[in-house]
Amino acid sequence: MTIDIDDLEKDYGDLVALHPLTAGIGTGEAVALVGHNGSGKSTLLRMIAGLLDPTGGTILIDDSPAGSHEARAAVSYVPDEPVLYDDLSVREHLLYIAALHGAEATDDAIEELTGRLGLAARVDDLPARFSRGLRQKAGLAVGLIRPFGVLLVDEPFVGLDAPGREALLDLLDESHQAGATLLVATHDPSYVERVDRCIALRDGEVVHDGRATPADVLRLVGA
Repeated sequence: MTIDIDDLEKDYGDLVALHPLTAGIGTGEAVALVGHNGSGKSTLLRMIAGLLDPTGGTILIDDSPAGSHEARAAVSYVPDEPVLYDDLSVREHLLYIAALHGAEATDDAIEELTGRLGLAARVDDLPARFSRGLRQKAGLAVGLIRPFGVLLVDEPFVGLDAPGREALLDLLDESHQAGATLLVATHDPSYVERVDRCIALRDGEVVHDGRATPADVLRLVGA
């Protein structure tokens, strides 16, 4: 699915969070979104997900406006701070979110996903009691269990141990190979080596859009 961004901007009074931005992301493209804290990465992802209204400009997901029923059905968004229910176990989260999007989370699918993320032993526990890293894994599982054509992920590697990071990298690669469009915001310069393209933001402005190396990222944004 495509993401078409046209003259998009966001400000909060006198504070400009995102300067006018125009970009297109093609079907099945994997893109790293890099930049320092406050550069506009999370703001951009939230607007694409339809959770934040822009000050100006438009976003289309396969010709449907961001936030519309059609766009929300196609876009899975994993924020940097997982949004989880205090009274639902990991398993119950996965069953509920899959059903909400017209899919079935089978026992085998739950076992495989939680096993790969290192959550299998905690699948029937409440995420409210989890550490930061375990909550991050639970949030990722929730985002990956549902069907999607576009996957937006905000700082997914923060708080993950080494096995969890490698498992997530594999899961992102597999989603890409299956044809999903990926936009992953990250402080990790090495991730750009796994994707088709890198968009770098600095103070709400695009300073690079194209192929990049980790050294390029460090030079561009000081990540």
